[in-house]
Amino acid sequence: MIAKRIIPCLDVRDGRVVKGVNFVGIQDVGDPVECAIEYDKQGADEIVFLDITATHEGRGTMVDVVRRTAANVFVPLTVGGGIRTVDDFTALLRAGADKVSVNSAAVFNPILISEAARKFGNQCVVVAIDGKCTGIVEDPKDSRYGKKRFNVYTAGGRHDTGLDVVKWARKAWQLGAGEILLTSMDTDGTKAGFDHDMLDAVCEVVDIPVIASGGGGSLASFAEVFEATECDAALAASIFHYGEYTVDDVKAKLREQHIPVR
Repeated sequence: MIAKRIIPCLDVRDGRVVKGVNFVGIQDVGDPVECAIEYDKQGADEIVFLDITATHEGRGTMVDVVRRTAANVFVPLTVGGGIRTVDDFTALLRAGADKVSVNSAAVFNPILISEAARKFGNQCVVVAIDGKCTGIVEDPKDSRYGKKRFNVYTAGGRHDTGLDVVKWARKAWQLGAGEILLTSMDTDGTKAGFDHDMLDAVCEVVDIPVIASGGGGSLASFAEVFEATECDAALAASIFHYGEYTVDDVKAKLREQHIPVR
């Protein structure tokens, strides 16, 4: 088994780290640079910054925060939110990001994935997908007939695109995405465990790393997601932000379960 990654996620709004439940009820958590430095010390494999209102508010991502963070931490940084063009990729990579995450813009302009992959390499392109269960698959010709259907949401979970999460993930991979960051809106912030059904469905159709996001609320939930699905990494926010567990705590639990970690 390939070593699994543990990734703290910093949702940023107005220059502050925030956290909510099911994408609502947002609360202030702290300074993004200070949080990133702490997670670096704890042994995080990567850190993800998501500017959660950039797309909705029609503005770009916080380049200055990225630059200050990159100067103070020594793990890979993935940055997303408000990314619309290849130039946005360029600005963030120059500021110190290692990867750039695209969500809404990729849905509305899929060629952006290919353009960025050609210019910077697939390893720099992360396609973030916010998914929510909207019923069951009703097409008898679909191999997932009778199983849960998940729709893609954009603009920070505000807009239901009607797109099927599994089909979109496969298309993103084919267009050049190097990684999928898959967030379950149903489990986000609930600490009730990751969405194994959605992860399974996506992992089956792509041949790139998939990051599990949404629902990591206990040490056991991390072990369970790696044992039950083929995901390559697990991302969490609440349990780290509120000091319930450290990254080291999670990794220690995984080692107890004989799950390889970095």
